[in-house]
Amino acid sequence: MNNTSPSADSSFSDAESSALTPAFSPLYQQIKGLILQNLQSGEWKPGESIPSEMELAARYRVSQGTVRKAIDELAGDNLLVRRQGKGTFVATHAEHHVQYRFLKLVPDSGNLDAEGPAQREIVDCKRLRATADIARALALRAGDAVLQVRRVLSFAGVPTILEDLWLPGGPFKGLTAERLAEYHGPMYALFETEFGVRMVRADEKIRAVLPDEAQSQLLQIAPGTPLLSVERIAYTYNDTPMELRRGFYRTESHHYRNALS
Repeated sequence: MNNTSPSADSSFSDAESSALTPAFSPLYQQIKGLILQNLQSGEWKPGESIPSEMELAARYRVSQGTVRKAIDELAGDNLLVRRQGKGTFVATHAEHHVQYRFLKLVPDSGNLDAEGPAQREIVDCKRLRATADIARALALRAGDAVLQVRRVLSFAGVPTILEDLWLPGGPFKGLTAERLAEYHGPMYALFETEFGVRMVRADEKIRAVLPDEAQSQLLQIAPGTPLLSVERIAYTYNDTPMELRRGFYRTESHHYRNALS
């Protein structure tokens, strides 16, 4: 591969042969940073293969072992996916095993696959000005344009999740309720393919709440029924917030599952 970024032009061979001082990050972390730059720039898009370890080692002028360690970390971060005998690919939310990465609500019996895909209803989709709290969460200024989406996810015909989403207006210009309703894959896959925004990590806050009247009606539950509230901020590369999502989950037949390691 001949395309190299200015950062990649510098040789790492001397640095690799000498001990790094505490002021510098390990060499594989530097290579990880360069690969992240390529991912962020869109040189390798979600679902596409990246160059082989040998090619990357030649590009960055380091050993294959250094590249392998960098790729191992990126795979551990769910940014890359290794496929035996095929190579390494940019992770995508369109892949089946990634679709539920950020959805931790699972049925008490069986699993999400057995339950089948959620039925989605777009209740509202509108552009408005960001309030102070929405702007703070999305690193915007109060009054900046945002897109607000409200939708209901049902499983086996039972409304189970009510979600309110706020997205920065600029990156998602052109997103409409019609487009959301027409798209049958995961919402994050739509963001990837049509808006070039890939969610790579998220932070969540979880608490028990009581629904208001509108939430009770949309989830078809009696007033006073406790819900699980999950507030999520999803980030793209460089820790840039791209979505604030507030979900309200029914838990009569589902529970929140998070595997810790």
